[in-house]
Amino acid sequence: MTIRKPLWEPSPERRQQANMTRFIDFVNKKYGLAIGSYDELYEWSVNQIPDFWGAVWDFGGIRSSRQYDQVVDDLPRFPGAKWFPGARLNFAENLLRYRDDHTAFIFKGERQKSARMSYAELYRTVARLAKALRDTGVSPGDRVAAYMPNLMETAIAMLATMAVGAIWSSCATDLGKQAVLDRFEQIGPKVLFTVDGYFYKGKGFDSLANAAGIAQGISSLKKVIVVGYKEEKPDISAVSKAVLWSDFLVQEAAPEIKFEQLPFDSPALIMFSSGTTGKPKCIVQGAGVFINHLKELVFHSDLKRPDVIFYITTCSWMMWNWLLSSLAVGATIVLFDGNPNYPDAGAMWQLVQDEKVTIFGVSASYLNFLRSQGVKPGKQYNLVSLREISQTGSSLSAEGFEYVYQSIKNDLHFNSISGGTDINGCFAIGSPTLPVYAGELQRAGLGMKVRCYDEKGKPVHDRMGELVCEAPAPSMPLCFWNDPDGKKYHEAYFSVYPGVWRHGDHIIIHSDTKGITILGRSDAVIKPSGVRIGTAEIYNEVEKLPEIADSLAIGQEWRGDQRVILFVKMSSGCRLSDELKSKIRETLRRNASPRHVPAKIIEVPDIPYTLNTKKVEVAVTNIIHGRPVSNRDALINPESLDFYAGNILELQSD
Repeated sequence: MTIRKPLWEPSPERRQQANMTRFIDFVNKKYGLAIGSYDELYEWSVNQIPDFWGAVWDFGGIRSSRQYDQVVDDLPRFPGAKWFPGARLNFAENLLRYRDDHTAFIFKGERQKSARMSYAELYRTVARLAKALRDTGVSPGDRVAAYMPNLMETAIAMLATMAVGAIWSSCATDLGKQAVLDRFEQIGPKVLFTVDGYFYKGKGFDSLANAAGIAQGISSLKKVIVVGYKEEKPDISAVSKAVLWSDFLVQEAAPEIKFEQLPFDSPALIMFSSGTTGKPKCIVQGAGVFINHLKELVFHSDLKRPDVIFYITTCSWMMWNWLLSSLAVGATIVLFDGNPNYPDAGAMWQLVQDEKVTIFGVSASYLNFLRSQGVKPGKQYNLVSLREISQTGSSLSAEGFEYVYQSIKNDLHFNSISGGTDINGCFAIGSPTLPVYAGELQRAGLGMKVRCYDEKGKPVHDRMGELVCEAPAPSMPLCFWNDPDGKKYHEAYFSVYPGVWRHGDHIIIHSDTKGITILGRSDAVIKPSGVRIGTAEIYNEVEKLPEIADSLAIGQEWRGDQRVILFVKMSSGCRLSDELKSKIRETLRRNASPRHVPAKIIEVPDIPYTLNTKKVEVAVTNIIHGRPVSNRDALINPESLDFYAGNILELQSD
């Protein structure tokens, strides 16, 4: 079998200097092994799981007031294994281990608003806020919520919440009021952090009216803390129980933080599912998220203290939490709030250039937009500092990978990653010591026993199957909120393969490169004549065509079978002609298979996306089959669904 040519290979020097290489040396010395490659390290990590996670704890220097009794109590119990029983620690203390003058945060906003904060300043501000929260009566187990943009104050509020042992949960201000209530009402927060407004595409938006409605709708709230972003001293009289951030902070200049020491499996975060198929699930997570973030940042992303790391994200997305865990390494984090393409498509690359960003995180949709617009950042900006691009959100085509190396930079680690809110981390990810192949995530993550199952639940290679994880990992949810018997948790992940986590993605694991291709959500897979088709297989071909800006494919139940319906959003100045329809069908027939050819191709004004920039096949599928779509506010563009609902008759015709 001929191995395909990689797009990039790390130099010998880069391999030698990588944290991954240092970790291999550490493991070899600690356990008397002779591991010499990533693949050998991975096999050890999933076959000797307690030894692996114990090594991550030690290598990462995790701080705890009491050492654990054992790494995991009952590994075969899945779900239900307990991690690091006996340990007492604090999530925030591990993120605030640096307290010097090195820059912790750089904030950039659309309206030229900017700020910087050192690690010493960060610690002092968190200390003042943590004391204020304690004085308000916030204690371990209480919930603290945020309805905020991606500001330094949002990060500080999270750290202070965790410092006192309370449970943090956040939503960005681009969520509608009802979507926020659907989330926060379930968890009953005692304190809410919010803001007077935000900026997007050069315009200022007031958020106090939404904040007032949210505060009114959550009976558990004792205090609402309002950050002045649009204005320094906004009028907050309409918001019940409100106080300005500047007035809430204790005036003591430098109090010490009393970090609440808690068991490893104490709740620290509540994340929410997208909510496109029902009321959002409240996913409870603990310190296992932190140790997994540390693994992904230090080993897989090769993050080091001199780095400047930047991810385009909001505080609704798990990547925001992932990004903030970079504090544990002492790196500098860039926080951006606004539209990444304002005032033009070069805005983020200007920021990368000016702030000398070394690791830049983006979504597939962002890269696809740049590619569709013909943007070539490598020719327009000085990207000498940039050594890694991390990409997630949805699958990226092979052409998207090639675009990165052709139009951005030919010598960098393109680290495509995939996991989910559920684990606040990754199942598949990159390594700075391995080559990059077009359209493939480099490997399964260390300690994640990932397999690809066929319809019979058997592991397969080189063909599509279900992404599963055969063993527990520390970042898997502790539970779902208000799910005392664990029924919802079990149904979400373990109902198909008992004792095995089914994630809901279709993948291919390639036997030649050992890389992983993500094909899309398995609940969005189309099965004409019983043959499964991943939607990404269609998008990868259709979106190569210059006339097509975006697309969405669904399976419609039709005369005892399924047929493929393809919706296309046209590039500027293009229309969907019969000639173009024929071109699309022929492209899919030739490059995919006859089964991928859509029965109907329909032009649409927009494609619906979640706030995590994932296409919403399920919502459109529900509309087409006359089923309700709940929680439209969980979409970036909920109004886009109106077109699909208004054209059901066309979809029901031949």
